[in-house]
Amino acid sequence: MKTIYQLLIIILLTGLINCTKESAFVGGNTTGASGSTARFTTSGNYLYVVDNVSLKSFDISNNTNPVYKSKTDIGINIETIFPYKDKLFIGSSSSMYIYSLADPARPVRIAKAEYTIRMACDPVVAKDNVAYATLRANGSCGGGISALVVYNITDIADPKLETTIPLSGPYGLGLKDNSLYVCEGPGGIKVFNITSIYNPIPGVILTAAGTSFYDVIPYGNVLIAQVNDGFILYDLSVNPHQPTFLSRIQN
Repeated sequence: MKTIYQLLIIILLTGLINCTKESAFVGGNTTGASGSTARFTTSGNYLYVVDNVSLKSFDISNNTNPVYKSKTDIGINIETIFPYKDKLFIGSSSSMYIYSLADPARPVRIAKAEYTIRMACDPVVAKDNVAYATLRANGSCGGGISALVVYNITDIADPKLETTIPLSGPYGLGLKDNSLYVCEGPGGIKVFNITSIYNPIPGVILTAAGTSFYDVIPYGNVLIAQVNDGFILYDLSVNPHQPTFLSRIQN
């Protein structure tokens, strides 16, 4: 029987994560609290959706009557979208794109960073002067190597690759303060110290027997991890570098 705490978390998850973990968002004039593997998100009064080749924007100021505003062609093999302040970070199989929301109805590309590793699935997250992407080059994602890549985005129009850290097979990732959480499927969640933002230092690894980890959302002091059979929740309030288990919610 589920506890009251678990029921409250399920309500939260309903608003944050759909059954395929494609997106999560907070309403009003805030930026969407998306997972890194999202294909749609919100920023302010707008909803943004990516398909394989394009970005679509919708005005949702009247949430009972969304209004289609624009479609922007991006490229091919577009996979993920992540909002940060007045920017959208969009991942494809070969590039990271950055779009300005100066005109939220019609996003405009301001940068494109091509990966040296081709055909790799690539969730992206960003904060201030840094963007992190995971490249998973196996299975349906093509050949090459798998890695965590770090970009300097101080000049937002000209991202610079700073660091490449080989990994076994990364999926989604998330940021909280000076901690970066990277999912590696059956390898668990690797926690990196990013006090030095361009040089992540590996720390603890969170695992659970028979479990694969696919994406994470740091939400306040809770780390919400999507796993193969539901969600695992971790407490970040004491030390975000060392999350502690709270509970598990199975589908």
